Amino acid sequence: MSSTELPSFTAAALPKVGAVRAAEGERLRTVGLPGLSLTVRSRPAARTGLPPALYVHGLGGSSLNWSDLMPLLDDVVESEALDLPGFGDSPPPDDGNYSVTGHARAVIRFLDASDRGPVHLFGNSLGGAVTTRVAAVRPDLVRTLTLISPALPEIRVQRTALPTALLALPGGAGLFARLTKGWSAEQRVQGVMALCYGDPGRVTPEGVRAAVEETERRLALPYFWDAMSRSARGIVDAYTLGGQHGLWRQAERVLAPTLLIYGGRDQLVSYRMAQRAARAFRDARLLTLPDAGHVAMMEYPETVATAFRELLADLGELDGPVRATESADRADTGGTAEAQAGS
Repeated sequence: MSSTELPSFTAAALPKVGAVRAAEGERLRTVGLPGLSLTVRSRPAARTGLPPALYVHGLGGSSLNWSDLMPLLDDVVESEALDLPGFGDSPPPDDGNYSVTGHARAVIRFLDASDRGPVHLFGNSLGGAVTTRVAAVRPDLVRTLTLISPALPEIRVQRTALPTALLALPGGAGLFARLTKGWSAEQRVQGVMALCYGDPGRVTPEGVRAAVEETERRLALPYFWDAMSRSARGIVDAYTLGGQHGLWRQAERVLAPTLLIYGGRDQLVSYRMAQRAARAFRDARLLTLPDAGHVAMMEYPETVATAFRELLADLGELDGPVRATESADRADTGGTAEAQAGS
């Protein structure tokens, strides 16, 4: 192993570091699959018989990224959010595969094992690329697709996204870890919020404290930088693929009705890609939020919930009101922050 490369880790014998936070009403469980262990966050639905939904986070994020949105949809879907391998509370995959295809395979294996498909599938950033691939190769598993700032290939990457891309270079994560060794968890959280939110001031003090605690927990994980580096490399590799395996070609193959959400202040996924995405997905609806950043489901959860309800209404699958409830209005005024919202 080169001195500039981080070591590989497997799930075997890895220590547990701290406790993972669960919001009120959430449940956490571990799903064991051959060579893979996934932590799944869920909420009980308002009534039985509702269709299932699955949420997939971005680079450096976790299932916590969806904790603001899930309660706003309790009356229309049965929500589950998973931690991708190596993120949140899921240990690394035994095969060390952090490619977009590897993450997509983990999602597919989870859905096949749980027999929950077809689901309303949500993805943010890296999770958007992953869920696009899932929808393209396994249309039987996807009822609708909601993509929030999906990480689809761009010819001209924004300058503000370059530090994330540098993590993909050999030794990049190790170098970044050394350069930021003296940073406090508070400094890291403030930096991530400035990068991922259109207005970091929307985050409540309670949200900031929770993000700091989660950052401290993650930095204690021995595989944290390895998972970040290899997953960032997976995004870069996916951007270079051509032919039928290219993400834009796969977007064209998606059959599921698709809701696209882009933020005008997104520093990681360019706002100008919204129109291209709307043309690529054959059954697309586009919502642009001029003041939102990279994680609209955390910054404007009520708006995202309403847009999803409108999608269901268009499909004739909504019995209740299109707009979310009063509790949703309250949730949209503050928002919480996931310490590593990422890309």
